[in-house]
Amino acid sequence: MHFLLPFLLFLLQLPSAFPARTFPQPSILNFNDTTTSSVVAAAFNSSSTPWGNFAKFANLEKGSHVTGICDLKTYLNRFGYLPAPAPGNFSDDFDSDLESAILTYQKNLGLPPTGKLDTETIDLIMAPRCGLGDSHLRHNTTTITHLHETRRYAYFNGRPRWTHNSPMTLTYAFSPDHMIDYISPEEIKAVFSRAFTRWSEVIPVNFTEAQNYRTADVRIGFHSGDHGDGEPFDGELGVLAHAFSPENGRLHLDSAETWAVDFGRERSNVAIDLESVATHEIGHVLGLAHSSVSDAIMYPSLRPRSRKVDLRVDDVEGIQALYGSNPNFNYGSLLESDRETSNSGAGGGYRKGFGFSTWWLWTIVLSLAQLIYF
Repeated sequence: MHFLLPFLLFLLQLPSAFPARTFPQPSILNFNDTTTSSVVAAAFNSSSTPWGNFAKFANLEKGSHVTGICDLKTYLNRFGYLPAPAPGNFSDDFDSDLESAILTYQKNLGLPPTGKLDTETIDLIMAPRCGLGDSHLRHNTTTITHLHETRRYAYFNGRPRWTHNSPMTLTYAFSPDHMIDYISPEEIKAVFSRAFTRWSEVIPVNFTEAQNYRTADVRIGFHSGDHGDGEPFDGELGVLAHAFSPENGRLHLDSAETWAVDFGRERSNVAIDLESVATHEIGHVLGLAHSSVSDAIMYPSLRPRSRKVDLRVDDVEGIQALYGSNPNFNYGSLLESDRETSNSGAGGGYRKGFGFSTWWLWTIVLSLAQLIYF
């Protein structure tokens, strides 16, 4: 069988003969040479971040009693999974209500529905996210409806949308008083221009920058702490941004974050990609709520040093149900992109696998090796 050895060596020397296809990765951790995943994980799991103390709850289940569980219940209440206690405060008991809330959280965000605080669930709970609550929850026999869910995408209650005359053009402007100074205004404007364009490519809505902030349809600003809209920011990580439903038009980003337009230039371990968050929040401005599809733009969480800017099928289906389709939009290319991204091993947005061709080549190599030596 040694006559196969020359062929085997030939294959090993031809990596380009079977090039692995590269596909857009929706939210891959983008580490530079001085950053490791463990460093970033430590950064947003730190007790100094808003939800860093939740790490101690890993692997708890119903019946447990640990100091601080009341804070986790407050978190779940904030994002629409657990009603406020009446009367009094949340307890530190892992009770049936908490189990039910965790189960709903897992189902809504695409996690295995265990009802337990497994490590995957705790990891997602501690991750930075959008400040808007998630889709509707059902608590025992009481239904609290904040959003109307359709398929995996969701809308605000009442399904509001912009109602300007067709062809619709929405204006946007940046706050003259609430911006950040370490990214130039030109770069920030370019980021938002690209983000608005992604949405206008799939729906018959155009966006144009206006100079008058007060009269613009969409008003963008960087704010800190309690900034007067009833949704205070919480400092670095935690809540990254929030936006309001149509036709409110407010889009606010937490100025305490380390915002980045280029991870090669911004070396912080906790840098947040501005374009990813801008694209997500514009979805809210247009009327979309959160999706349970982890690859979708409208999924609520985004890791530090990760980038997710491309609309997925779930995003497009949701927004086109509100506004119709841009006549120039090619749905087939988007479907192919989603299929290829899935095949590349990017499911969930945080893992990356071999391309099919690489896997195929090594299967041949290993099979031939077995023939030669056995």
